[in-house]
Amino acid sequence: MRAIVAGAGHLPEILAARLQGAPHRLCALEGFVPEGWAALDVDVFRIEQIGSLLNRLVEAGVTQVCFAGVIRRPEMDPTKVDAASAPLLGRLVAAAGQGDDGALRAVAALFEERGMQVIGAQDIAPDLLPQAGCLTQAEPTEAQRADAARAEEIVEALGRADVGQACVVAKGQALTVEGLGGTDWMLRSIDPAGRARAPWMPQGGLLFKAPKPTQDRRFDMPTVGPTTIALAHSAGLEGIVIKAEGVFLIDPQASIAAANDAGLFLWVRP
Repeated sequence: MRAIVAGAGHLPEILAARLQGAPHRLCALEGFVPEGWAALDVDVFRIEQIGSLLNRLVEAGVTQVCFAGVIRRPEMDPTKVDAASAPLLGRLVAAAGQGDDGALRAVAALFEERGMQVIGAQDIAPDLLPQAGCLTQAEPTEAQRADAARAEEIVEALGRADVGQACVVAKGQALTVEGLGGTDWMLRSIDPAGRARAPWMPQGGLLFKAPKPTQDRRFDMPTVGPTTIALAHSAGLEGIVIKAEGVFLIDPQASIAAANDAGLFLWVRP
């Protein structure tokens, strides 16, 4: 049996739909239950009580678990720790002090030690990883391809520091990079409240997303979807570039249609 441990965003909802008809469990950290799961049977848990969650999953016969969606690290309340989780508290505190990748690996290890295999979202929905090539009517120019190469260098540097997975580049210049706020916040920061960019900022540009160089691709894979495309258009960008085999395209048909309607290119870069 498979279980999904969900964060925010549409990816958990897509994966849950793929598991319909087969036994599965839906779990979500308190405060991060996907909107589309409101009417479903969801095991909502606190991080201080993860030991009890592990016990419930083992008892239910779960053998594989998939982490999906965005989770901002919750504040841990020592008074909420239950008996099953008390022996894990030290490891949880240590994990909270690591970078995103390190923290996720530490939590994944808890599931693995209880006999559950941690799988990636691509194991449930492999079609969400598009093949290399331009998916839209508009295609990147040579100058935009050069911007994509520059953006890849920037994102690799961000990834080595465990900071972010995306940036915006225009005419060789980094307009903004992804941080704790995520991609949506980053795109909104370029053109807040629909105002024109500052005179010193180049116009146009592209969004580039890719996994971190040391990314554990079982979790925290970057995503692009219709919302990303709408925000990129509002920010005055000319296209979106994602790394082949490293970025999920959420709702591919709607995403490609939205990019075509906006006149943006959507390039899956090899």
